[in-house]
Amino acid sequence: REENKQTPAQQKQQQQAYQQKQDDYQLMEQISRFYQQQLKVASDKETAVNYLKGRGLSGEIVKTFGVGYISDAWDGMMSVFGRSSAATKQLVDLGMAIQGDKNKPYDRFRGRIQFPIRAKRGRVIGFGGRVLGDGTPKYLNSPETRIYHKGQELYGLYEAKQANKQLQRLVVVEGYMDVVALAQHGVNYAVASLGTATTPEQLQT
Repeated sequence: REENKQTPAQQKQQQQAYQQKQDDYQLMEQISRFYQQQLKVASDKETAVNYLKGRGLSGEIVKTFGVGYISDAWDGMMSVFGRSSAATKQLVDLGMAIQGDKNKPYDRFRGRIQFPIRAKRGRVIGFGGRVLGDGTPKYLNSPETRIYHKGQELYGLYEAKQANKQLQRLVVVEGYMDVVALAQHGVNYAVASLGTATTPEQLQT
């Protein structure tokens, strides 16, 4: 049909948007790996490891869900990934950094256990971070971005699909830790809505 034909400019725009998303997914995956690494090498990793052990989680289940950690510093992640102005802008766009008033952007997530949020195909699109100690908010989630729309995603769905080839049922629970703790106890079909009331899109999914 004639009316569906795209102009070269529209095609180019579409290609650029597609490429941008691929770059975004790649960056988020790298950050997720960095957080997982930090759980092993951070100077204060014991606090995080002890917290996870205290919640009854094994190393295996932590690995399955890609759980990580970031120390409480302003630029623990930014110092590694925000090395150019383009990279810094991308990190702000993806909700990983917050644009300060005059200063350089700083890490959104600090001093938290990090839970990567994966889309249906397993790509990391956001994070949920649980504070260690008495800081607030207890849970901090990625904001809406060009790759993350929380009303459409379910935390743990990708992992539940990996664990169950024929996924017959799901249990909807409140938070990240509930999903991971249930998986630890053999209930590997729990999902959580992401810091919002459950949406029609999530039920449809």
